[in-house]
Amino acid sequence: MATTDGVISAPEKIEWADAWGGMAAMLVALPSAIAFGVAMYAPLGPGFAGAGALAGVLGTVAIGLIAPALGGAPRLISAPCAPAAAVMAALCVRLIGGGASPESVIVSLALVGLFSGVLQAVYGALGGGRLIKYIPYPVVTGYMSGVGLLIMLKQIVPFLGLAKSAGPLAGLLSPGAWQWPAVCVALVTVGVTVAAPRLTKKIPAAILGLAAGILAHLAAGLFRPQLLVLDANPFIIGAISTSPGAVLGGIVSNFSALRQLGQHELYLLLGPALTLSVLLSIDTLKTCVVTDSIVRSRHNSNRELTGQGAGNIASAMLGGMPGAGTLGATMVSLVSGGKTRWAGMLEGAFALIAALALGAAIGRIPLAALAGILAVVGARMIDLSSVRLALRRSTMLDFSVILSVAGTALAVDLIAAAGVGIALSMLLFIREQMHSTVVRRKATGAEISSTQQRLPKEREVLAAQGAETLVVELQGSLFFGTTDQLFSEIERDMRSCRRLILDMRRVTSVDFTAVHMLEQVGEMLAERGGSLVFSHLPASLPTGQDLRVYFKHLGLTHHRGGGRIFETLHDALEWAEDTALDEADIARPSAGELLDLSQIDFLREMDPASLAGLRAAFKERRVESGKPIFLRKGEGNELFLVRRGRVRIVLPLKETHRQHHLAVFGPGDFFGEVAFLARTPRTADAIALSEVALYVISRDAFDEISSRDPAVSAAFFQRLAMVEALRLRDADRELRRLQDN
Repeated sequence: MATTDGVISAPEKIEWADAWGGMAAMLVALPSAIAFGVAMYAPLGPGFAGAGALAGVLGTVAIGLIAPALGGAPRLISAPCAPAAAVMAALCVRLIGGGASPESVIVSLALVGLFSGVLQAVYGALGGGRLIKYIPYPVVTGYMSGVGLLIMLKQIVPFLGLAKSAGPLAGLLSPGAWQWPAVCVALVTVGVTVAAPRLTKKIPAAILGLAAGILAHLAAGLFRPQLLVLDANPFIIGAISTSPGAVLGGIVSNFSALRQLGQHELYLLLGPALTLSVLLSIDTLKTCVVTDSIVRSRHNSNRELTGQGAGNIASAMLGGMPGAGTLGATMVSLVSGGKTRWAGMLEGAFALIAALALGAAIGRIPLAALAGILAVVGARMIDLSSVRLALRRSTMLDFSVILSVAGTALAVDLIAAAGVGIALSMLLFIREQMHSTVVRRKATGAEISSTQQRLPKEREVLAAQGAETLVVELQGSLFFGTTDQLFSEIERDMRSCRRLILDMRRVTSVDFTAVHMLEQVGEMLAERGGSLVFSHLPASLPTGQDLRVYFKHLGLTHHRGGGRIFETLHDALEWAEDTALDEADIARPSAGELLDLSQIDFLREMDPASLAGLRAAFKERRVESGKPIFLRKGEGNELFLVRRGRVRIVLPLKETHRQHHLAVFGPGDFFGEVAFLARTPRTADAIALSEVALYVISRDAFDEISSRDPAVSAAFFQRLAMVEALRLRDADRELRRLQDN
């Protein structure tokens, strides 16, 4: 199997290193999963601690076996996680508060896990792996910090050994109600879990912390024997069976309890399922990104979501709790030698073996020890470094987002926090869009021109009327948040503008509000006899939107002053220039007119005698539409004068098999002067855009005339140099404009 992008190419060979990686990952994942399961069922009362522990074990087995096998991140270890425990515990509290029975609550939690797994699979199938990555980091940080705070808050009762009916905050402020054996066990667990990484990296910190907590509990049992009793002992998980018969019985019981849920109850579970699916997906993909940066690989995010969804579906069917890719277990697996997806699958297999082997021994784990482990997990989820965002005005909004999401999670619940997070994500997006301009550059017709080469008289008119044409190159999203900004950018220029060209090549999206504003701009221009013009309308935006079809559907290109559409900016500029020349009554050759040599612009002012001397050296040539007149690197020293038709000069681009449009020459103009003057190979291709009639003079023929009549040669070169100077000036102006932008 390939490990660079998660796509299976060939069966991976299992190695001992993967086995060690899977074993180490299990030692990290299983204790935490048991703690998460107990926390998930904690609102149901101490009698359900064993069921919660079993749910954590089953989740570790199911997700561990299936998610790595089907996922797109081969090195990722998946198991029940803290966000799942927090969401499910919050839902459990809500359902119990609504009067639901414990049996229906357990079934509801299983259905939420099932629905979230289905949604994750749908996200993967629809390509949502990339979309989820774009949720703003402050929202994710605030949510994770809220989850961490909730986990810590919910561990106060088992941490202090309080009665189930005791409120966490009230119990925290009542030291007389604390059970000191539980407090000691929890503190020992926390201390060892925190200190373990500094002492050794060979044994996972969670294992050492749990072992220390169990030993502390046994030590306390020497002074208080009732702590060591299995039945009716509120300080331990309690009786638990991991046998296949017990698991099957739980599955049958869950299916039987489904009859108690009506359509309304199922509908209420969709919101929590959506919240859980997004949160688990974010947690997984965040871990994938971190793993990729360490091992220098790339994961397939969509396939990974599909694999995670399948794992969570299987876990829910078995009665296990949902999970995600976990960073701690993944890092331990990598350090221990895990290199392929076999490490993740073996983690699930080893969890199954451990559950079957330990069996009832799991039930003797003290709840205070699990509370200590979860307290450390919750504390590590809180991003304390984000406090520095409050110290600067530029990042104050980001800190407010983190605080709002985390505060909502504590004050209301995680589902409400998800809604706040989505709303604030939109707010952050709008803020960024409003702070970034949608206008990439602006230029008037006096600063930018089309590739159509103009004759000197035409250039003078276009230079004088250049301010009447405005070219605005747009970028980014044109939506309700940037529409006013765009209008403000062009409002002043529109007072003198009669032809507004909007270049859309870098636009990523357009909404109805922007179209309405453009419609108003078109009407304003039409009132002054002007026009709105679009160029480079993308056929397919990143959103899948076809702007040409969208504009037509909304009537933008058909109302009064409606926008004209051109394929390229050069085409739009050429139309604007032709319109300006027509309005100035500048006479230009008609389409079918065949110019005489005396009508070629740069020869027009030569005296008749000199022109007569040149005429014999010119040859007539006709070229069909689409045919080349000459090709790049071809030999030739001829100068071409256009009598009729149009010629395009293009530069072939070998790397992209495309052509760069350099210039267009029409009747009365000339081209090919570089090879004519320097006697060098052609530097571009000349293609007839229509049937072309040409006057052609070779350098050899011209030199022969020059040797007989130097005055004719001087007059010819003088006229040629004047036109070349104008062309070079225009090219220099264009280069300076591009450099300034």
